[in-house]
Amino acid sequence: MAWSNPDRGALFVVTGPSGVGKSTLIAHLMEHIPGIRFSVSATTRAPREGEQDGVHYHFLTPERFAELVGDGAFLEYAEVYGRRYGTLLDPIIDALDAGESILLDVDLQGARSVRRDYLDAVRARVGRSVDDAIFVYILPPSIAVLEERLRARGTDSDEIIAGRMAKVAYQLEGVAEYDYLVVNDDLDEAREALTSVFRAELLRRSRRQSWVDAVDAELEARRNPA
Repeated sequence: MAWSNPDRGALFVVTGPSGVGKSTLIAHLMEHIPGIRFSVSATTRAPREGEQDGVHYHFLTPERFAELVGDGAFLEYAEVYGRRYGTLLDPIIDALDAGESILLDVDLQGARSVRRDYLDAVRARVGRSVDDAIFVYILPPSIAVLEERLRARGTDSDEIIAGRMAKVAYQLEGVAEYDYLVVNDDLDEAREALTSVFRAELLRRSRRQSWVDAVDAELEARRNPA
C-alpha cells in the first residue's frame, strides 16, 4: 500500500547542534516521506536575489510584522541583527488540517518557545485544540566527536570553532526535554531512525480515523449484504 498523508498532519520540531548532520538527515527524510514540508518563516529583511515571497520567506514590513505580533499571529518570533523573524500560525494550522505535516528546524530556545506557547496560541487563534507538537533532537555520538567533525571541515578558525562549541554546550542542556533522540553516529542508521520516528507518529490511530471508518464500513457491509 502506497504511503498516504494522515487525516491531520503533525508539527515536528527538530533541533541539533551545528555539525551534527541535521540538514543531511532532514533532506533524506523529506525525500522518503511525502507530505512533510518546512514552515516558511516571516521576516522583515529585504528579499535577496532569487528569493520569492511565500516560498523562501514571507517578506513583511516592520509595521506589518508588528501588527501580526499584536494579533497573536505568530507561534514564535525573535529579532536577529536588527531584523525580525517569526513562525506564522495560520499557514501551519491550514497545512495540518489538510493532512500535511510541518517541520520546524529550530534551536533549543525556539523549541522551548513552541513547547510553551503552541497549544495555547492555536486555541487563541482558532478557538480549538490541536495535538501536541513532536520534539526530536539530533545528537552527535559525543561532544568530542562533534568537535572533530567541525575541525575536519577545515573551513573555520579555532576561534569560530570554540564559539560553536560553547553554543553546543548550551544546546545540549535541553536534551532531556525532547520526545525522541536520534544519534548520528552511523549515517544510514540515523536516517532510518529519524524516518521511523516520523512514520510512527504519522501512523497513530488518532491521525488515521479515515482508516478506522473504512474498516467499520466494510465490516458493516459484510454483516448486512445488499
